[in-house]
Amino acid sequence: MTDVDDAIAHAHHEEWARIVATLAKRFGDLDIAEEMAGEAFAVALERWPVDGVPPNPGAWLTVTANRKAIDRLRREARRREKHQEAMILSDLIESPSIDDDRLRLVFTCCHPALSMEARVALTLRMVGGLSVAEISRAFFVQEDAMGQRITRAKAKIKTAKIPYYVPSREDLPSRVTGVLAVLYLVFNEGYLASDPQKEAVRHDLTAEAIRLTRLVHELMPDDGEVAGLLALMLLTDARRSARVSREGELATLEEQDRRTWDRQLITEGHALIRERLASRASPGRYQLLAAINAVHTDALDISDTDWSQIIALYDQLMFLDPSPVVQLNRAVALAELDGAQVALAEIDDLPLEDYHAFHATRAHLLRRLGRGDEARVSYDRAIALAGNTAEIRYLVRRRNELGDD
Repeated sequence: MTDVDDAIAHAHHEEWARIVATLAKRFGDLDIAEEMAGEAFAVALERWPVDGVPPNPGAWLTVTANRKAIDRLRREARRREKHQEAMILSDLIESPSIDDDRLRLVFTCCHPALSMEARVALTLRMVGGLSVAEISRAFFVQEDAMGQRITRAKAKIKTAKIPYYVPSREDLPSRVTGVLAVLYLVFNEGYLASDPQKEAVRHDLTAEAIRLTRLVHELMPDDGEVAGLLALMLLTDARRSARVSREGELATLEEQDRRTWDRQLITEGHALIRERLASRASPGRYQLLAAINAVHTDALDISDTDWSQIIALYDQLMFLDPSPVVQLNRAVALAELDGAQVALAEIDDLPLEDYHAFHATRAHLLRRLGRGDEARVSYDRAIALAGNTAEIRYLVRRRNELGDD
């Protein structure tokens, strides 16, 4: 990668959300904000190799994108109306409650007039920087269907003339559910990237998700689910250094060297959970997931894990979210407590044929039961569906070992 390529990549990571937020603030149009920011980076690809990287790349990109947005509006027949809307919105955009540009954009995109799925998908695309393919995998839907969903969400913002402004502090609770869903999915994509062309673990995404969740926690310190999500991220990220082996394979909890786990993050995560327990409020989904991770990180060895407590927490989670994925994860713990045969019976009829983790779990359980031929078929299916390179290497090795079992 050349110095220019490196400068553009760095600027994209650091400046994209700020540029989009600046354009959206001025012109009140999500399409213009996204398209003109993209055009500014395209111009940079042409100009910077010839003219050199400017002293302030972010300012250069902002000015270029702003000029292109102005030219675009002037060419459109509805220039006057759009300009008037932009002037009105410029008076509304300021909010003393949210100082971070990227977080402001997240809250703004998570408008309650949109369906929850549309809010999350649109925000992941606009702010999280995830591709349509990555978003579609997170929602278990086809890529073209997800693309249409995002397009419809943008169109609704236009046709319904949904005001593009940062909500007041009083409005934050009505949007925080969507915001948390976005941050959770961004973190997950970073912790186990679904794109085989990218690193297996993307620290840029996990770090940004944690940073933004900390800001939300500062804004809403009494919200249990915000604290729960932050604790969940911290306890999960604490294991990041042991996530991939030296051979480039995914390392399971059983295989990870727990001495390399980040004890500072674990301590912080546990403290957040204890604080929520002291409130005696009924825990939500993220708080329960965080509690499950707390049990895992509390064990010095896989054999010390309190599986009965984990099952009890999953039972509570099933009451709130009886989804097939939760059932699958519960079955993994159930296998440790009641055996592989019981766990296999729990998952065999789950509607997760297109989910690689479902087939990987079946393969693991079948292997434990000595049903090697069936396990090999499940490994093959999991490998075909998986996108993470480290996970594929792990699955291939486990499948190839079947001949030795």
